[in-house]
Amino acid sequence: MNNLKLLFGKGNTIGSYGMIIALIAIIIIFEFTTKGLTLEPTNVINLFLQYSYILILALGMVMVIIAGHIDLSVGSVAAFVGIIVAQSMAQWNFPWWLAIIFGLVVGALVGAWQGFWVAFVRVPAFIVTLAGQLIFRGANQIIGNSTSVPVPNDYSQVGAGFLPDFGPDFGFSNGTLLLGLITVLALVYIEFNNRRRRHKMQAEVPPVWVSVVRTGVLVLVTIAATYLFATGNVGTSIPIVAIILGVLTIVYGFVTRNTIFGRQVYAVGGNSSAAVLSGVSARRVNFFVMMNMSVLAAIAGMVFVGYSGASGPADGTGWELDAIAAVFVGGAAVAGGVGTVTGSIIGGLVMALLTNGLSLMGIESNKVQIIRGLVLLVAVAFDVYSKSQGRPSLIGGMMRQFRRQDAATGPAVDTGQPQSIDDTNKEKVTLP
Repeated sequence: MNNLKLLFGKGNTIGSYGMIIALIAIIIIFEFTTKGLTLEPTNVINLFLQYSYILILALGMVMVIIAGHIDLSVGSVAAFVGIIVAQSMAQWNFPWWLAIIFGLVVGALVGAWQGFWVAFVRVPAFIVTLAGQLIFRGANQIIGNSTSVPVPNDYSQVGAGFLPDFGPDFGFSNGTLLLGLITVLALVYIEFNNRRRRHKMQAEVPPVWVSVVRTGVLVLVTIAATYLFATGNVGTSIPIVAIILGVLTIVYGFVTRNTIFGRQVYAVGGNSSAAVLSGVSARRVNFFVMMNMSVLAAIAGMVFVGYSGASGPADGTGWELDAIAAVFVGGAAVAGGVGTVTGSIIGGLVMALLTNGLSLMGIESNKVQIIRGLVLLVAVAFDVYSKSQGRPSLIGGMMRQFRRQDAATGPAVDTGQPQSIDDTNKEKVTLP
């Protein structure tokens, strides 16, 4: 039993990771009900092409929600940046790479504008972003004259392109196989390096079989994903947008778990007053959280424009709701202070697979919306019920595991910040 706790995290059971189990169950159920269509390489590739922009939004939205805010403007900001980028290439003859840089700058400026009102004027983020939703939706209509603006083929590769192939034809995408091999080697190295660091610091080193099982599961998942992406139709491989999503997930996972700023986000969301008393600049945290969200909205908008081949007046409609749903299904707390990047990606995949699987089964779109709404409600209710019964939530369990790993692999460093609201007293947080 102790070894199982090392595998899943002390203080947690496999039940604490219900959303991961739910994701696996959904895949298995739809694989049978759709007669194998769910895990067809073409369907998996299309799934990432069609939903990656929502997962990118979820990366920023989880930080906003952890900090205790909400952002209703992300869809409009994505559409606003998308039309500016499209117009910059169509009217101003920007090369595609310069248009992307320009779009990132515009997204940062929009985020700075909204962050200013939230952090320094102290207008609630709900009101600021609701106003932003209206402002930037109208700006999109004005700049684009309520019409679609096409983008060049070179730019479309950002959202609809694939990793280039090379070498002899073995029936697989060689580029995807190489990327998969690099990922497997990285997973093995990371586990080996963690064991070496634990041993060097004279910390508890889990049994070899725990490392083998943990790494083996990740390696098997990587191999399966590599096979699916590498065996698609001729000319396809892993989508470029999936690589962008993977890189962003790694970066934001590191930021939220291993940086001072990431810990400060949790502290501000868990108890803002206590965080301020401990020396954390809540204004700075809130400003950069809102600014970061708009930058990711800009990336999502540019990716979608590349995928669709044009920027249209209806782009971004309802995206904020999909991103928020992904974060809450992934286990984030409505009150703030709880959430992870990994959980949000899992939540987004659950919602994407539900939509995709039900569509493959021929379910009408209006019924799909009802089912997705019920899943969101049940997922949040389950997490609230678990915490009310004194059991760790999915996200609370993950955060405690990350904290223990940090303590075991390095010297004790007092960051002065809680990792999660679950790790603090709900009435009073004592920070040194």
